[in-house]
Amino acid sequence: MAMTNYMELLMTNQPYNLIFFMVIPVALAEFLVATEFYSLYLKDSPNSLWHRLNSLLGKIAGIYFAGVFLYLTIMVVPHIVWRGWVDIVAVVAYLCGVLPLLGITLLEFKVLGRNFTHRTRLQAHFLLLIFFLVVSHVAMVFGMVNPEVTGGHTDSVSVHEHSHGHKHN
Repeated sequence: MAMTNYMELLMTNQPYNLIFFMVIPVALAEFLVATEFYSLYLKDSPNSLWHRLNSLLGKIAGIYFAGVFLYLTIMVVPHIVWRGWVDIVAVVAYLCGVLPLLGITLLEFKVLGRNFTHRTRLQAHFLLLIFFLVVSHVAMVFGMVNPEVTGGHTDSVSVHEHSHGHKHN
């Protein structure tokens, strides 16, 4: 079965690419969602342990994913030979994850929304988390599609072959 560049990236250099490009960003985002829900459920004050943990996770997630974004856009994306529209959707959706996570980080450092009330900040934070979860799931779903099913091709050199100078089976 043929695969998208998104899926090939995750499968190459096992287990490191999977950990760096999927496990860490998604775990940070899911933990961020959990702390957000828990602090909202408890109606905690902005100085509670859950809000402080949420803030720390928001800072770490955005900075981490910005690094992933820079690495991929400089080192990987320029060498991609696209395998159809599902491949493009998967990669672009994944890269779009930087927007909401970096937005959360900028909120936490008070670069954005400096004058927001606590409630407005929570609302912006929550909407950005939803945005990240949507684009990351779009990337995962489209990334798992066989590009040949939608008319894409896989007879080209893969990113892995290009970057390592050899073909793998």
